[in-house]
This record gives sequence, structure tokens and C-alpha cells, in this order.
Amino acid sequence: MNVVVSWSGGKDSCLSCYKALEEGFEVQNLLTMVNCSGHSSFHLISTGLLDVQSEAIGIPIVKCSATAETYERNFKNALKQMRSAGARGLVTGDIFNVAQHEEGWLDRICRETDMKPIKPLWRGDSRQILDEFLSLGFRATVVRTNLKLLGGEFLGRSLSNEFLSELARLDTVDPCGERGEYHTFVTDGPLFKKRIELLETRKSAIANWGRLEILRYTLEPKDRE
Repeated sequence: MNVVVSWSGGKDSCLSCYKALEEGFEVQNLLTMVNCSGHSSFHLISTGLLDVQSEAIGIPIVKCSATAETYERNFKNALKQMRSAGARGLVTGDIFNVAQHEEGWLDRICRETDMKPIKPLWRGDSRQILDEFLSLGFRATVVRTNLKLLGGEFLGRSLSNEFLSELARLDTVDPCGERGEYHTFVTDGPLFKKRIELLETRKSAIANWGRLEILRYTLEPKDRE
């Protein structure tokens, strides 16, 4: 079955894409919703970095612009276009219900666009999911934090067993950040044909959110490792 992956650039969508390929699905496209400033919704990853990820993985990406008011409509229109191009399923990295949407939002969207929902991580244990992500060899960097729940010092941190141990000491933080505690940008792993090397970053904070802006990066062959 041809599928499209709802792509954030972060760990959950990346792991779900990998699992879908392992299960025999043909990934036709990555699909990312972007805001008016040209960054992915929630993760705030630039369109340029999303294009680099797409190139590194070898799967074409489709970027669809939307505001908060037009998000659902534009998302559904994009899925309908993907279906017209041959996709029959939507792969997501959801572990629990989608934040900021009513329960069952994703299943409703799939019904209304005639797409099969495929959720490889659904209702999984957050710690086990992150353990699997790391054991497979994926690499990711924290690019956004909810400063009410996770300090700005976590920005720029690489996901690791040490990172997990620190989160475990914070009782209010889900290991996968399922309550919006943090978001990531994936730079390497078994899904990648090339790796992304981050060269220069800058931290900032707006309201209760910390952000790591990636200023310079390169795309490197894997055989240099």
C-alpha cells in the first residue's frame, strides 16, 4: 500500500516512518504543515531543514501552508491530493490523541479523506518507544521546550540514555514529551542515506517556549562515520 507520512521532522514521525517501511508500506511522500513564517507547526523547523531531511532520507516532501484557522481544511485538502496521487494510508507518530484536537481527530480526518490511519506507536509505552529509537541508532536534537515543564538548558541536547535518566528524575515530564514538554529534530539513523551535521545554533525564548534555531548545517555522506 502506498502511504504518506505526517512529518514533523522529529523523533516520533521519523520512527513511525521507519516502522511503516519495515512493515512493507511504500512511503510516497512526507507531508509537513508549515506556518506563515515558513516553519513546521509545533516544532518550528525551517522549510530549508525539512528539505535537507527529505534529501538525507530519500523520500520527497510536500509542505502545506496553514494558519491555526485553516489547519484542518488545508491538511484535509493535502491528503486528498496525496490520495489522488496514489496514497491510500496516512502514517503518524501519534502515541496518544493529537494535542489541541478533540479525541479521535485523526481517525475522523482519515475517514473524511478516505485514508487508512496507520499509527505504529499508538498507545505504546513512552520510555520503551524512546529506548527503541535510540537502540536503532537514530540521532535527534532538542529544538523546542515548554519552559514551564523543561528548562532551556535542555535545548540543543542530544537524545541519549543520559538524557532519559535526567527526564526520569522530573516526575512531570513524559519521556517522549507527549504533553508538549519538548520537540526534536532528527539528524541521522537507519532511515537516513546521509547524515545532517549541525554547525551553528542559537537559543531564544518567546513567552513560555524555548527554541533552538539551527543557523548552519551540512549534509554528509554516511561513510565518513
